[in-house]
Amino acid sequence: MIGSAKGTLAIRNGRIVDPVAGTVEEGGVLIRDGRIEAYGEIEHGVFRKSDVVADARGALIAPGLVDVGAFAIDPKAATAGGITTSLLMPDQAPPLDAPALIRQAASFPADAVRIVPFAAATRGLQGREMAEIGLMKRAGAVAVCTGRQWIADSGLMYRIMAYATAFHMIVMTHTEDGGLVNGAVATDGEMASRLGLASAPAIAEAMAVARDLMLAEETGARLHFRQLSTARAFDLVRAAKKRGVAVTCGVSPAHFLLSDQAIGPFKTFARLSPPLRSEDDRKATIEAVRDGTVDLICSAHDPRGPEAKRLPYVSAEPGMAGAETLLTLSLALAQEDVVTLPRLFELLATAPANLFGLEAGRMAVGAPADLILVDDGKPWKIVGDKLAGKAGNTPFDGLPVQGRVLKTIKGGQPVG
Repeated sequence: MIGSAKGTLAIRNGRIVDPVAGTVEEGGVLIRDGRIEAYGEIEHGVFRKSDVVADARGALIAPGLVDVGAFAIDPKAATAGGITTSLLMPDQAPPLDAPALIRQAASFPADAVRIVPFAAATRGLQGREMAEIGLMKRAGAVAVCTGRQWIADSGLMYRIMAYATAFHMIVMTHTEDGGLVNGAVATDGEMASRLGLASAPAIAEAMAVARDLMLAEETGARLHFRQLSTARAFDLVRAAKKRGVAVTCGVSPAHFLLSDQAIGPFKTFARLSPPLRSEDDRKATIEAVRDGTVDLICSAHDPRGPEAKRLPYVSAEPGMAGAETLLTLSLALAQEDVVTLPRLFELLATAPANLFGLEAGRMAVGAPADLILVDDGKPWKIVGDKLAGKAGNTPFDGLPVQGRVLKTIKGGQPVG
């Protein structure tokens, strides 16, 4: 296996996943000057005496993951999970609502993971006054984002979409109608009733989606829903795509693997935003991945310390540590034949990179050598306290899984 390496690196005896070609083939990868020089069946004569040659021992060799919408810069978690590019939410302290703050976030050392910031759509993410979108784009922001909250003011949202469209920027929105979910900590249903939790109907998501779709259709905006989780929302997106609306959407593993049954009895690690849904909505999420309605899979990485999670359920902060388990949990989709392995890596790497115009997520000659080695058959158990990142607040604590990242390579250099 690969240890530390300097200069040229050659990886042999792997199974190469090419999301664009849709193939998994035996072979290797030759890396020079931080980029892929060759891959597939590589002739031994191309190697130099100074080359470092590593044996993948049958592991998958795939593009590094591109994670859309992480709430924290967490290099250890990203490296452990095979994420080489992390698109950062503007919900920071302070919020990323000014060019200087965007430049600061984008300048984070990229040895382990490249940080690409999203611009706050409104000043302070307060939902009242539009931020300087154009200036933040010049500073390095690749999209405009409403953050954790839905913007209730439709007039303001219309202006944000129109302005972002003029700058050729994607608008990424949170999809819960604030008037319906105010004070709610769960989705209406048997589990919320049994636990006596304040809840909101699942249609809160569809209502937010419907409004933003209409605004996008009116303004011509490119619209991305960071996380969807309900059948009705997916139906709206399907119909909008058929009409030619420039809309895309993402999902997290939590919403295709867990239902609201996972919150009982009062498991705060399963308090998420959006909240876990019914079993029917969980199945609808899987079907939306299968039929191509879903454009990408994201980690929803929002690590919370014990002071935010080890509280009564209604007082705990929503969020989960998702970066380290993103690939492991998503592999279940390939193991259960929902998607193929190449399609899975398209959802995790190629599609998000293409959507936001990033040079990443590809297995191609000349592409950056941001790669991962994965033992897709390795069994292990997720233990929150042993995760590498800032916090271990995962709703999958104790879950036996199959498939693990063995090594992450950033710019041709093994990290972690």
